[in-house]
Amino acid sequence: MTRTLVLTVDRDNDLGIKTAIRGPVVGRKPVLTAALRLGIADPEESDTNAILGALHQHDNLAESGSESDEVEIAILTGDEKVGVRSDRAIAAQLEEVVTEFQPDQAILVTDGAEDEAVLPIIQSQVRIDHVEKIIVKQSKGIEGTYYYIVKALEDPKWRAKMLVPLGAIMAIFGLGVMLPNALGGVVIGSLPLVFGLFILSKGLGLEATVGRVAQEMRENADAAMFSSLLWTATVFSAIFAVATGYDSYIDAAPTSNYSVVWIGVVHAALAWIVIAFLTSTAGFMLLRLKKGSFSGRLVVLSVFGMVVYSFLNQGLSIAEEVLTGKSYEFTVSRIWEDMLEPLMWIAVLWVTSTIVRAVQARQAQAERYWGI
Repeated sequence: MTRTLVLTVDRDNDLGIKTAIRGPVVGRKPVLTAALRLGIADPEESDTNAILGALHQHDNLAESGSESDEVEIAILTGDEKVGVRSDRAIAAQLEEVVTEFQPDQAILVTDGAEDEAVLPIIQSQVRIDHVEKIIVKQSKGIEGTYYYIVKALEDPKWRAKMLVPLGAIMAIFGLGVMLPNALGGVVIGSLPLVFGLFILSKGLGLEATVGRVAQEMRENADAAMFSSLLWTATVFSAIFAVATGYDSYIDAAPTSNYSVVWIGVVHAALAWIVIAFLTSTAGFMLLRLKKGSFSGRLVVLSVFGMVVYSFLNQGLSIAEEVLTGKSYEFTVSRIWEDMLEPLMWIAVLWVTSTIVRAVQARQAQAERYWGI
């Protein structure tokens, strides 16, 4: 005897949202009822066709199999917010169905790649022998293409994915055409730069970090206002760093040593770079304090940034003096005088680290969390 489970997955829970039917839906009659109710609620919903395709597979297996074989059908539903939450719901419902029916194999019927993303979750609990994708047949003419474009634009998710990049391209290109030739060329030339940075952020997964920061800002509106000001200061500091370094490069004599020129550029921009680092760190501090998850590591990181800055500042000054031919006395007194400030910042770093560790140890002993 072989037990076969026919599955269809509604990862974004259209069935629950539009018909108030909660998953899992098990059995031919409940599944057929769910398909009819979903089709009546939204005749254009593709999940209806996936459910009907699963029923088709179920009936074919029931008719062609032997009398000892058993076939069952089930609908698994996820969550409107597709992601970890929906996948956990699907995994819990699948475990419930598998525990009750004990299938030997399964057939997955889907309406697209989004539902197929849960394939590893299903394979972890039951062997899948076949995956069928239901594609609705439509006219191949212009009307069919127009229909798909219109329906995609009505969907908020697809509208954001399609219109926002297109609108950004047209706005930047139009601005470049309107501005004078040199400036307009710079604006139009920034198009590949902007989208290159966007593709790079997608590849590195930075959008998740940005989304998490934005969510924290929404949840902590008071702190978000001040942290936004600090991050604005960070952006301006970065711009000032580039401008200062560029001015230093322009002011350098054409006959100067190449190494001296670039050391001067870095030295000129170093202060603004450190300011950008400190303001961005302060912005994160405010959000962590408001949320109650401030661990003190950001304070240590800020002081460590000052240690690095003081060493780099003195080191670059000495390098400029030596490379430009100025006399620098490599004596204990002169080196002690130049390195006194960095050593003081090292002492401040040690004191800060000691205080943070002491507070954390005290919290651990008291078994009470103060958000520090």
